Parts: sequence; structure tokens; C-alpha cells
Amino acid sequence: MNYVENKMPAKILVVDDEKQYIHLLQVNLQAEGYDVLFAMNGEDALELVSSQKPDLVILDVMMPRMDGFTTCERIRQFSNVPVIMLTAKGEEQDRVKGLNVGADDYVIKPFSATELVARVRAVLRRARKDDTALGERFFQHLDLKIDFARAEVWKGDKAIFLSATEYRLLIQFAHHLGQILTGEELLTAIWGPSYRDDKEILWVSIARLRQKLEDNPHSPCHIVTRSGLGYLMPAEVSAPAKGKKE
Repeated sequence: MNYVENKMPAKILVVDDEKQYIHLLQVNLQAEGYDVLFAMNGEDALELVSSQKPDLVILDVMMPRMDGFTTCERIRQFSNVPVIMLTAKGEEQDRVKGLNVGADDYVIKPFSATELVARVRAVLRRARKDDTALGERFFQHLDLKIDFARAEVWKGDKAIFLSATEYRLLIQFAHHLGQILTGEELLTAIWGPSYRDDKEILWVSIARLRQKLEDNPHSPCHIVTRSGLGYLMPAEVSAPAKGKKE
């Protein structure tokens, strides 16, 4: 077995309506030491995410009853489990749509088992990095609060559900409070060195994060753009005035 990162093997949910892909993934993932669950439609997948709490979901886009985009969007309403989307389409709009609904990565069919397993390892590795490096359990920034021990984010008294990628992105800003982080630094830290020039994935993820965290995403106070330099979470900020509009 190659998977030795944790004492307990990771539990992976494979969601695809094509039995040959389920079998291919099950055989190869089990050979790597993972526990594998499977579902053949989005509704069953939602039930399994809720009841079995997998460590990662591999989710096909094209499925009957509920497609992968809708399923991922529903998952994001109650879970930040990492999601890798499978798509038989290579069009750019499908990739962007997957990122917009909260996917962490995507693989285009047909794919090799070696490629898919490598993506699984990478996503799990990113998701399992220690997010308590600040030394304190709680982090506060204006009305935003992070509980590192529970990986929970609150805006005032309201819980905010973030995808695994969105959460890791937020943690980067919290760990570097007041520091400007370049796009290349963020892409390398969150997605890995091979993504360092993939600015689009960063733009989409930051836009989604702002929609969830900011009172006015067009005038953000938690994640601020420094034109030509990068992004930062300001160390000294004032709460935005109520009713303020662009």
C-alpha cells in the first residue's frame, strides 16, 4: 500500500452512472489502500456524504436525475469535503462551472488510473495539511471568526460553509495577516507548483470566497486586491459602514 499519511485509510466516494468507471476507480483506489464507497446518481451521493462523511468525493458531471454540478452545489451547502469532478467535456466553460459550484479539481475523461490516483493523493494531501499553525484555536477579523480545531468559519452569528479549497485559501490569508500574497504564491500553496500560472482558478475561487464572506463583494474588507501586486487580509481595518453601497 502506498497510502501511509494517516493510520486510518481515507474514505473515497465515487459517483458515476457508468459501471466501468466505478469498477476502474474502485480497483485502483483500493490497490492504493483507500476505502471506496460508490453511488450511481447525485441523490444517493448526497445521502452518503451526509451519513458516511467521506474524505473525498470523485464526482461525474453527466448523470441522470441530478448532474454533477447540482450535486456538488448541494454538497457545498453542508460539507467542505474535497471534490474532484470528472467530465467528458474539455470545454473551458465546464471547468469554470465546476470551480464555481465548489469543486477542488477536475479530470477529463478518458483518463488514466495513474493520473486520477495522483490527483487524489494531491487533493487529500492539501486537505490534510495542519491548519493550526497560528498557535491559536480561534482567529478573528472584524465579523469573521475561524475555529481552526473544527475547521469552521462564522460571519457574525452565522456559520459559513466553505469548500475545502475556499477554506485553505482563507487560511492562507489568516496565516499571513497584513502581508500581500502574489497570485503565484497562492496558486502554489493551494493547488501546487504546476498551477502557478493558472490565474483563472484563483480568480474564480477568490470571487466565490468574497461572495460568502463580504457584506459587499465589490468593496471587500476581508480579502483586498492590491493592483499589480496580489491580495491580502488587512491587519488594521475598520468595519464597513452599514448600508454602504458601491
